[in-house]
Amino acid sequence: MAPHGETRARVLETAAGLFQRQGYHGTGLNQVLAESGAPKGSLYFHFPGGKEQLGADAVRLSAAAVAGELAAAAADATGAHDGVLAIGEYYARLLEESGYAKGCPVATIALETAADDGPIRDACADAYAGWLAGLEGALVRWGVPAGDAGALAALLLSSLQGAIMLARVQRDTTVLRTVARSLAERAAAAATVREP
Repeated sequence: MAPHGETRARVLETAAGLFQRQGYHGTGLNQVLAESGAPKGSLYFHFPGGKEQLGADAVRLSAAAVAGELAAAAADATGAHDGVLAIGEYYARLLEESGYAKGCPVATIALETAADDGPIRDACADAYAGWLAGLEGALVRWGVPAGDAGALAALLLSSLQGAIMLARVQRDTTVLRTVARSLAERAAAAATVREP
């Protein structure tokens, strides 16, 4: 028998993957339990708030994973141009390796719950706020003036999110890489420390 922490983590990871592929409303609790191999009673033991708590926790898990991946993708960048390209490439690989089944793990849930008040929408808002802060910090490190970095981070994130959706629908990452190159040029131009 798996320890309680392992069962909770397995259910949460399974739910996060299903929500990413199918959306919040398209994923049933029975499917989460079946695919995670968790006993039925474990769901409400670990998530007493039911599907809503599971959804909010899954968003937080996915958001933290993406934040870590974006930070790792940008960590070796020598400047804004390389950093933005690395971030675009991370998303392109995610789409290609999943056969276009996995886009942004938060976007699907965010679109479904944006009009609602509650923990899932709050978790989505926190996810995007965290990603924006991470992008803004990276841009400042790469020489973009602090006063410009927030607006540029918002442009980067929103443009990449739209490009991910379009690439997923077209089943082709060309648009995503094209948008990333354009954004990389813009970020490099905004940097006060010019790249070689």
